[in-house]
Amino acid sequence: MTTDRAAGDGTERVGGVAVTPVAGHIGAEITGVDLAGPLEDAVAALIRQAVLRWKVVFFRGQRLDHAGHVALARRFGEPVVLGRRGSVSPAGFPEVETTADRLELGSRFGMEHAEWLDRRRHTLLRGWHCDHGARIDPPAATILRAETVPPYGGDTTWANLAAAYAGLSAPVRAFVDGLRAEHRLGVGYQPRPGDDAYVRHLLDHQVASVHPLVRVHPETGERVLFVNGYYLERITGVSRPESAALLEMLLEQAVRPEYTVRFRWEPGSVAFWDNRATMHLAPSDHAHVGAPRIMHRVMLAGEVPVGVDGRPSEAVVGTEPGRW
Repeated sequence: MTTDRAAGDGTERVGGVAVTPVAGHIGAEITGVDLAGPLEDAVAALIRQAVLRWKVVFFRGQRLDHAGHVALARRFGEPVVLGRRGSVSPAGFPEVETTADRLELGSRFGMEHAEWLDRRRHTLLRGWHCDHGARIDPPAATILRAETVPPYGGDTTWANLAAAYAGLSAPVRAFVDGLRAEHRLGVGYQPRPGDDAYVRHLLDHQVASVHPLVRVHPETGERVLFVNGYYLERITGVSRPESAALLEMLLEQAVRPEYTVRFRWEPGSVAFWDNRATMHLAPSDHAHVGAPRIMHRVMLAGEVPVGVDGRPSEAVVGTEPGRW
């Protein structure tokens, strides 16, 4: 297969496969490939490079089933086998998690889903997250496919954390290069009055790590502003008021519109993103539509993050590399 250089619209091609950017700093659509079939090495390499370059890539009209989804993931890494899943996730495919499982979580702790979600996402930036960011080794990548989507609403948005870092002024970059932050499961949850079963669950199943605030991407060498709105407890070594102000500033930097892309899902759509260099915002605008949104994800095992100074992340509680 021959590789064509980027055209005037930024498109790059390998044979009949094309990678076309969809936003200035993040996101590309890949056409001309059947993900359910065998991928030629040149096409797999093109997809891998597109993920590293554009951070998230999109495919439409795919016919993946659970087995094909797992096989695709194995082409790019080692799928994570989850220790616990909800009842909706498919039996026989422990690598596949169905997002409809999330609707069950509140009821496990005596709450309607809306209340549980409201207590977890009490600020505008709380929904922004990378997958499993409190772990010592967050997943390297996620491949998410849509089975059923509402007629409108339900879009997902991603932010490019390498571009966000590069967009900081030089003195601020130099300052944040040396900082570290604690990421913890359940940060900011607003407890119910009296006994709260979810609080007891969090206390019994704590997961926390100290990560560099700026991590060096293990494949591209880029410096990545390793922040998110969901897991970050505080920047270590500074006071809580200072930490809160710094994190608000950095999160607002990361979600500036020019560093983001928004994707409209269709049945058969697939998104493949670099979980080390992005955070994403799950939608909250479709519950009133009254239509199901069924998605399936497979995550690829990741590395322990390393900071600019070469120091790796440190586990605090409930996590160790490779153990899920």
